[in-house]
Amino acid sequence: MDVLQLDVSGRPQAWISPKDAVILYVAGEVAWTIGEPCLVMRGGIQRASGLQSRVELHPIIAVRGAVPSRAWREVPAIANPKLFARDRHTCAYCGQRFLREPREHLTREHIVPTSRGGTHSWMNCITACRSCNGRKGNRLLHEAGMELLYLPYIPNLHEDMILKGRRILADQMEFLLASVPRHSRLHG
Repeated sequence: MDVLQLDVSGRPQAWISPKDAVILYVAGEVAWTIGEPCLVMRGGIQRASGLQSRVELHPIIAVRGAVPSRAWREVPAIANPKLFARDRHTCAYCGQRFLREPREHLTREHIVPTSRGGTHSWMNCITACRSCNGRKGNRLLHEAGMELLYLPYIPNLHEDMILKGRRILADQMEFLLASVPRHSRLHG
């Protein structure tokens, strides 16, 4: 289980390990939390009191300090697991879903091939099964006689945190989905 780290204004920053979260708690860097404690980390026995140290971790923590504003405006990096998750493991051409072993059956497809000036971006990349990708080849959609069943889009920061493929707790998912646009495929 990872902890969702926010900046003090509530914007997601990263998924961090419980160990890293404990360091922030002990250093007094946690400004506020969301959710009930989900994990207790135990440390050594204190010499003076004889009690074992313990820190209760919350699923979402906001960290004190300034955050560069440019981080909020950056387009998330594209990676196949996130692309496949954005597209719900569904081929944009034939509509077949591949929930088991998606890496074997799915490919990143460039709508406009890179060899023909297409960019390597969220808006030009979709998920396609190997068969459809091979059928389209190096052609444009109209040249291959193919159509898209859904359109690509750029995930916002909250969607990107979901797409990173972590095991997300209910409190974390509720927080992230609250800032995901209603038209996002992550709601369906």
